[in-house]
Amino acid sequence: MPQTITRGIKAMLDEANATIETLTPQQAIDLHKQGEGSNTVIVDLRDPREIERDGKVPGAFSCTRGMLEFWIDPNSPYAKPIFQEDKKFVFFCAGGLRSALAAKTAQDMGLKPVAHIEGGFAAWRDAGGPVEAYVPKKK
Repeated sequence: MPQTITRGIKAMLDEANATIETLTPQQAIDLHKQGEGSNTVIVDLRDPREIERDGKVPGAFSCTRGMLEFWIDPNSPYAKPIFQEDKKFVFFCAGGLRSALAAKTAQDMGLKPVAHIEGGFAAWRDAGGPVEAYVPKKK
């Protein structure tokens, strides 16, 4: 017997978008221009293959979507100190869907303030946001 999905992705995205802050690409670019000393962390949720292929936002913190909850929770063995800082976290993915769900999850976990970039990396790039090529770490 096939599975019966009772709450689909559209409902989940609608719920997320109703409760989180959504930034236009230009608003996100303006926050990025404030630089490293700002009170904002831009979080790239794309997987490494996407970053290698399409490039990255300079200074963005990379956290694959699959590890987000584990990296946010200070009681997790995988916790990352950056998520314990008193900053605003702005999430993005390739097109703005994963980041909406991630921002909602982060907000539900108690991380605040959070937002996501409407249209994701593609919209950022198309709006003239800075992008740099991925350079692998030297071993």
